[in-house]
Amino acid sequence: MNNIPEKISVKLEQNPIDWQSVLEETISHFDCSTGTLHFLKPDTSILELKAQKGIPDFLIPKVWAIPIGKGMAGIAAERMKPVEMCNLQTDASGVARPAAKKTKVEGSLAAPLIHEGKLYGTIGIAKPMSYDFTEEEIASLMGIGEMICKNID
Repeated sequence: MNNIPEKISVKLEQNPIDWQSVLEETISHFDCSTGTLHFLKPDTSILELKAQKGIPDFLIPKVWAIPIGKGMAGIAAERMKPVEMCNLQTDASGVARPAAKKTKVEGSLAAPLIHEGKLYGTIGIAKPMSYDFTEEEIASLMGIGEMICKNID
């Protein structure tokens, strides 16, 4: 876990944790413009929005509760693996939901929040231009996700 940025580690040590601040610091670390943090609602298969930045107001109802298996966050949760898109705007795989294109982001990465094999939610980051996240960046976001899991109460 030594690849966790210091600023994010410090935010995760606060009590109570300001999840909006954690997400914004993560977005900044990856030089992104947009992001979401969803926590798995207990005893359901629904990811509930905990924090977001850059999502247009009219899309909030669509990202507020995401079923596992739907959209990038839902598929990352279902597969328990990161899902990346170089350009969400031109994706034809069906992974990105039609409303996601209205965010105007392109390079996108959604990662499951996993600790000891258990799913806690997802974190997503995106850039306003086409972008392929490196293996190191993906591993770093997964590490941040695991640290988040250790602090969810």
